Amino acid sequence: MAVRRPDARRGSPRGRRRAAGTVLAALLTASACTTAPRDNSASLTAREITAVLDGRADAVLARDPAGYLASLAPAAEKLRADQRSELANLADVPLKSWTYEVKDIGEQDGGWATAEVELRYRIEGYDSAPVATRRTLELMREGERWYITADRPAKGSAGQLWQQGDVTVVEGDHSIVLGVGRGEEELRRIADTVDLAVPAVSDAWPRPWTRRVVVLVPDTVRGMARLLGSPEASYRGIAAVTTGEVGGTGERPAIADRVIVNPEAYAGLESFGQRTVLTHETTHVATRTSTSTATPVWLSEGFADWAAYRGEDRAAETLAPELTSAVRAGEAPQELPADPDFGFDGDPAELARAYEGGWLACELIAERWGREKLIAFYEAVGAHQGRKGAVEKAADAVLGTTLEQLTADWRAYLATRLG
Repeated sequence: MAVRRPDARRGSPRGRRRAAGTVLAALLTASACTTAPRDNSASLTAREITAVLDGRADAVLARDPAGYLASLAPAAEKLRADQRSELANLADVPLKSWTYEVKDIGEQDGGWATAEVELRYRIEGYDSAPVATRRTLELMREGERWYITADRPAKGSAGQLWQQGDVTVVEGDHSIVLGVGRGEEELRRIADTVDLAVPAVSDAWPRPWTRRVVVLVPDTVRGMARLLGSPEASYRGIAAVTTGEVGGTGERPAIADRVIVNPEAYAGLESFGQRTVLTHETTHVATRTSTSTATPVWLSEGFADWAAYRGEDRAAETLAPELTSAVRAGEAPQELPADPDFGFDGDPAELARAYEGGWLACELIAERWGREKLIAFYEAVGAHQGRKGAVEKAADAVLGTTLEQLTADWRAYLATRLG
């Protein structure tokens, strides 16, 4: 399952009914810096706040608690205690960069101001693009400088792992796993599974990609929801998601991917389910630069399942139990799954059928036209300007067929494989 920012959120029924059938941009400088907004009536205040945040960013990279706390109001005792803990929680995380950018100065009244700030950070050896999150700061002026009195996620923004507790770090050959409240042995097993997934994904997607994966493992599903900025109930049956950002033209994303594991649902899967879940999510990381807003969900999720199931000696009806039941009951779908079919707040069986249908569409293309054509089709769709006509044009240019014929072939394929 891939969670797109800011376009859409995607989910997969990985831990609910499918244990048997489951599943970066220009290099930034490492220096800590900030940028004030231009042509803003509060530009002077922004520059002054920027100077404060410059020191704060330097202190994070230097692991300097005194320097970090120097930006906080001396009387804000709870804030100072909380942020001292947050900095300590980051102690083992190998940071490459940590920067702030003042995006907007909101309310301002003499010695008080509210600022919206973007925090961007990268992990050494893994991120070629940063993770970005918005923060809302409240500040007070004392003498010639500003002090932070409140620091919270901006509206619509998610929290960060280090805000949930001390971060344990485990590195694999191709992965780094960051966990809170989870044992090192558990995190090591996840890293080992991702290390197996990376070469499998590279074989399915033989295109340049980082071959490095960052995995976050919060303590509970509630912690997972906080990292995603969504209600806890949305993720109770979801074993893992991938966050990232796509554009509309197939250009490299500006935001790094994170695979976020729900430790409760993930632990309920057998080894096959865990392996396919993390291979599926790793595929999203690999294909991100070729995925855009033009890519339908059935193609991105179907391709990820196709990559995860390659080489598995399991029958189609085992991997697609819900769709098999529908086909054998004479209720086979007539159209390829639509994006809304992948919403995970509805019927789990319908969601499973959508994923299974996407997988079998990609399986059909790979079987009839070959792996390279499937990859070329995926790339052609993602490179299209806008959603309208993307699949139709790619089907014609790459596969030499129409969308209508591809859909008819898919219906026949379902009947043959699952009937």
